[in-house]
Amino acid sequence: MSKAEQPASTGSGPFFERCYQVSFQHSNLSADELFHTITCEMEQFSPDLLADFEKTKGQDHCLAVGDEFKIRILGPWNGSVRVSEMGSDFFELVTLENHPEAGRIRFSLRQHPHLPDTLQFEIHSWARSRDGLVAFTYDTLGIGKQVQEQTWRTFCERVAEYCGGLPLGPVAVETIKQDDTKTDVRHEA
Repeated sequence: MSKAEQPASTGSGPFFERCYQVSFQHSNLSADELFHTITCEMEQFSPDLLADFEKTKGQDHCLAVGDEFKIRILGPWNGSVRVSEMGSDFFELVTLENHPEAGRIRFSLRQHPHLPDTLQFEIHSWARSRDGLVAFTYDTLGIGKQVQEQTWRTFCERVAEYCGGLPLGPVAVETIKQDDTKTDVRHEA
């Protein structure tokens, strides 16, 4: 039986919006080819030592809405996610019951809006901690936050590296911390 989704409104503590982004030029693959590889071989872009993705529901290959993953995260941060939405250049995962976070995360790959022959890969999350204990250890003590940031930073770097692209700089990381009453923000492209 599938676990229930765990939206940000069910969480505790501050609401965080985080964005990890890398732009790279001269990819050996088109945006469509690279995005297809990401959705069919997602596990190869995540650093196994920090976060190991195991598909527990769905076909063995490419992502589809409804697929579920168990994620073993360094430390006591294991959890499960479900593919909730897919488009031609993005997919979104929602956290499931007992994941350390309550919210969602979107992966997208697009042509850079201003630079020719340049792709932009982004991981964008909207989440709160699952409960007060997780909020304290994650936000106040910073335990887990560093692992999460390194996981998604490495994921972005591996996407650029996989296609032979020339990164235009390091992975940009932006965190916006909202107050405890905020539960969702959606920025669509």
